[in-house]
Amino acid sequence: MSNVRNGLSKQTLLKQVFTDPKNYPYGFSRSGDFSINESKALAAYGCYIAALVDGHIQAESDDDIAFIESAHGKIEPSTTEQRAWLKYQKRINRPKAGSIYGTKKASSDTANDDLVSDLDDDLDMDLD
Repeated sequence: MSNVRNGLSKQTLLKQVFTDPKNYPYGFSRSGDFSINESKALAAYGCYIAALVDGHIQAESDDDIAFIESAHGKIEPSTTEQRAWLKYQKRINRPKAGSIYGTKKASSDTANDDLVSDLDDDLDMDLD
């Protein structure tokens, strides 16, 4: 059975630089989340690890199996690449901080309408 599916192979994936413009628009090395070695490992191996973990390609060696098992939490990560991938997954999948004040801003028009209404009520009371 061939390991090449949809044109993906270990060689082509290792030639691609892994980036995540959504979560790390300035790159891994400038984020402050990763060490220099971890940033280099993610850039170099990220496409390959993602394809392995997502099942787009099959594991060819014991190292590949170790990548998959460490990504799924079955074994402790033992290499820089495995630790970097695990740290990356934890960072992008962490819960987003919520606000105690809600998610919508109060519109200034509504605030002004309420103020005018309160003033009208006060004026009506003074006239009575």
